[in-house]
Amino acid sequence: MNETVLFDYWRSSASYRVRIALNSLGETYRSVPVDLLAKAHRQAEHLDRNPQGLLPVLDIDGERLTQSLAIIEYLAETREKAGFLPDDAIGRQRVRALSYAIAMDIHPVCNLGVVSFVMANAEDGEAARRDWMRKFIGEGLAAFERLLDHPSTRRFCHGDSPGMADFCLVPQVYNARRWDVDLSACPKLIAIDQRCAEIDAFARAHPDRTPR
Repeated sequence: MNETVLFDYWRSSASYRVRIALNSLGETYRSVPVDLLAKAHRQAEHLDRNPQGLLPVLDIDGERLTQSLAIIEYLAETREKAGFLPDDAIGRQRVRALSYAIAMDIHPVCNLGVVSFVMANAEDGEAARRDWMRKFIGEGLAAFERLLDHPSTRRFCHGDSPGMADFCLVPQVYNARRWDVDLSACPKLIAIDQRCAEIDAFARAHPDRTPR
């Protein structure tokens, strides 16, 4: 039987999403840290795994998978009753839209490569990074909060059980807190994040509990 291996970085939002998904399924996997700060993701060994030089990479079912949301959807399709996406088409559209709002709109402009470039081209790199993160994470989550003003939002982003949108939201809230983003105008997403924190699959995926 092929071993499931997650090439991972403890603070990677995309990796965090996949850890939550794997834990939610009770999937046993081995975590292999790839140190982004040491630029291990740009070394030949990792580029052989993923020519984009990105994380996560998941070896599972004898296959090598990249892109966190594509990985989560693969798990949803191949694991019985995963529940990561709703059964109805309009529900799946909404969950994907919520997930993409974070994974495709907030996350890319705040990832390490983009922010490093911003810092290198600013007089005060640390101040530029702080302001950049607060602006784009803050504005993105404020819009996400408005998207949650919908009848299908209940205990979680969509309905009463966590799914792909929650897997995306929790890592982004972690990042918001890391950068002292003001979330006082986002009570719905804060409440959802708190509910998720009480679930073992989310708690075990937290960066503080991830090998470095």
